[in-house]
Amino acid sequence: MGVQEEYDVVVVGAGSAGCALAGRLSEDPSLKVLLLEAGGSDKLLEVQAPAGLYKVWRTRRDWNYTTDEQPGLDGRKLFWPRGKLLGGSSSINAMIYIRGAAADYDEWAELTGDPSWSYEHVLPLFRRMEDNARGADRWHGVGGPLRVEDLRSPHPWTTAVVESAVAAGYPRNPDFNGATQEGVGQYQVTQKRGRRWSSADAYLHPAEGRPNLTVRTGALTTRVLVSGGRATGVEYRCGGQLHTARATSEVVLSGGAVNSPQLLMLSGIGPADHLREVGVDVLHDLPGVGAGLQDHPLVPVIWDVRSGTSLRLAETPLNVAKWKAAGRGPLTSNLAEAGLFTRSRPDLAEPDLQFHFLPVKFWKQAEIDPDAEAFTAAVVLVDVHSRGSVRLRSADPTWAPSIDAGYLTDPRDLDALVCGVEKAREIASVGPLASVLAEEWSPGGTVHGADALRGKVRETLESLYHPVSSCRMGTDEQSVVDPQLRVHGIEGLRVVDASVMPTLVRGNTNAPTIMIAERAADLILGRTVDPELAAAR
Repeated sequence: MGVQEEYDVVVVGAGSAGCALAGRLSEDPSLKVLLLEAGGSDKLLEVQAPAGLYKVWRTRRDWNYTTDEQPGLDGRKLFWPRGKLLGGSSSINAMIYIRGAAADYDEWAELTGDPSWSYEHVLPLFRRMEDNARGADRWHGVGGPLRVEDLRSPHPWTTAVVESAVAAGYPRNPDFNGATQEGVGQYQVTQKRGRRWSSADAYLHPAEGRPNLTVRTGALTTRVLVSGGRATGVEYRCGGQLHTARATSEVVLSGGAVNSPQLLMLSGIGPADHLREVGVDVLHDLPGVGAGLQDHPLVPVIWDVRSGTSLRLAETPLNVAKWKAAGRGPLTSNLAEAGLFTRSRPDLAEPDLQFHFLPVKFWKQAEIDPDAEAFTAAVVLVDVHSRGSVRLRSADPTWAPSIDAGYLTDPRDLDALVCGVEKAREIASVGPLASVLAEEWSPGGTVHGADALRGKVRETLESLYHPVSSCRMGTDEQSVVDPQLRVHGIEGLRVVDASVMPTLVRGNTNAPTIMIAERAADLILGRTVDPELAAAR
């Protein structure tokens, strides 16, 4: 029979969304909340020190996923890190605070038929969740749980790349989350005094003392319990025992774009034919579960340098001491310190390319430590046309699912990335960066022409780790949740994480995911937020 428990709301997954949601829901003392996390604690030095982010990858704090062979990448499989610890991927990401373009949310409103997802309506949520070191204005808030700061000790090459992009004709943009997204500048980051400030730091740890909040780590949820068309709780394994947690109000899945569709399908909710193939009893035929997967692809352009020191050997005893004592020095770097948003074609209404500039060699997803002093311009496609899927390999919940990212299945994506490589080269050839950089290491200075570059893009493309849309929000037959994030056809069950995004935002996905959790908290608690009132707070 196992251990029986009862709560009002059970939240599965203590990642970017789950921590924010559990923190907000537990502000209501009448609500008894359980937060389940398959991974462990986030109290690790490699988590707290920003420059150590990749050291958590491929460890037991990482789900350590691998995609299926990708035909668009000559059959290569890609590594997908996903945080398996409190804070989820906000505890292992590059901390870049980007919302995406205003047009992204207006498109969500159009696709879902719900104006409350428009930028005008979600901007107050972004402002509410934010504590921006620059202060409050029309675009930003102070006093919220999520600390947002400028980098405290940016690398000198970061200043050089901004000046070089300006020299190449790109507008300077000090705030990618302000009036316009386009242009070049330094990123703001989710840090507090030079340390990572994850969703767990922002929302969960301040709430852990509340008597109405229970947080359980090492708890693998194996299925959602459904009775009479309503979610009544979950089963999970913890400490060698099977537990049943009953939910008198709601079950909320916040496992992310891989784990949420996986759990729905393990529970018999998903495409019926596929569930039968892997031996799962069909509870509710919902064809869109796991479909429509999107991710941002990245192509690294790397140069050797003439002189100067990259972040390759930043972890010296002196720099460690400087970071521990004052929260300063190179260990405060998020690696991708500066960025650029631009268009691959002038006729596009919004930017479709984002660049991450790293004062270090970033190659093969940091599988090996950098072996030389180098500089990286990571070309990222942020308006993605290709689609993939998440599917079960087995009815066993301990098996990793099958991830087909669908990279470059739409030829438009390949052409845009080739254009991005050419733009990176243009920036590198002018301004102060030109005197820093030496030979192009990859794709290589001798690689020219569209066909040759297409081949190199297929050969070197990696993931930026922004999977979304596998439990897409909408009202059509392929959508999984409605605009209130409720699973179609099952009462008392919501999905609240990046998987519900109707389309990928133009930019890093952490801040939008936390915003979705803020919105979900309002929906579950029955709160309505008037945009004008929220803006005046």
